[in-house]
Amino acid sequence: MTVPLISPSLLSADFARLGEEVRAIDAAGADWIHVDVMDGHFVPNLTIGPMVVKALRPHTAKPFDVHLMISPVDAYVEAFAAAGADIITVHPEAGPHVHRTVQLIRSLGKQAGISLNPATPAKMLDYLIDEIDLVLVMSVNPGFGGQSFITSQLRKIEAVRKMIDKTGRPIRLEVDGGVDAVTAPQCVAAGADVLVAGTATFRGGPERYAANIAALKGLG
Repeated sequence: MTVPLISPSLLSADFARLGEEVRAIDAAGADWIHVDVMDGHFVPNLTIGPMVVKALRPHTAKPFDVHLMISPVDAYVEAFAAAGADIITVHPEAGPHVHRTVQLIRSLGKQAGISLNPATPAKMLDYLIDEIDLVLVMSVNPGFGGQSFITSQLRKIEAVRKMIDKTGRPIRLEVDGGVDAVTAPQCVAAGADVLVAGTATFRGGPERYAANIAALKGLG
């Protein structure tokens, strides 16, 4: 079975020690750093802005995997790109014109991702799949960490994997929400190759991060 990349979500980190937390998960084997950006409008929570991303950028060389849960999103893309995002993922519903948003992200030299909420069908990708670098399947409703995995999303992961394989392009398939040592192998079996994990990574404190990441990879 594929060993997935792990992108720990900073949503579950100690916000009083974010720089230290980023360095700790880097040293523990994280492949990417997942940054959840929420606006209190598109999703019912507020998190961080581009200034925090910029402040964290010197703490690691790992890719910043920035998930923008904000609407309207276009006005903020350039700021997050300038702050150090490597991958910028947006929702089709955050529009108004998601194809244009993808063009904007790529024009800034960044990788573009599309995120699908639990009720958003895989078919939403039909006219975007050739333009993007990543698909993020949300296996919880976005807005909060610590939620339970929605098992119906495994079928969507399988459907998206088939779409990606047809393109012949190296598009990453990422899953976020309720990912732990039990659900991680289910996601990988369905076709995911990147897993976002907040609670499952940060549980137990820094001395546990390496073991937690190894367990998510199926190596622990």
